[in-house]
Amino acid sequence: MNTKAFLIMLALFALASPMMAADGQTNWVAISSGFSMAIASGLCGLAQGKAVASSAEALARNPGAAASIRFALILGLALIESLALYTLVIVFIKVV
Repeated sequence: MNTKAFLIMLALFALASPMMAADGQTNWVAISSGFSMAIASGLCGLAQGKAVASSAEALARNPGAAASIRFALILGLALIESLALYTLVIVFIKVV
């Protein structure tokens, strides 16, 4: 997509936001919470992919340390996933 088409789409998106409001008020909390959930989920996906790739490489280099690598992987994945869950809880608290 070229730059001109991107700028036109961006301008249409920015101008369409006030037109879609029912009473002239835009619910910025809902919009920003949607963006924050999207960013958190995207970054969690990238982090989980990097963690799994690194653990697979570590297992290939040293199969004898499989138990400790597996434990570190599962702990890391749980902490990474908690970021998305905390963001989801904050979104529900703020929007509802």
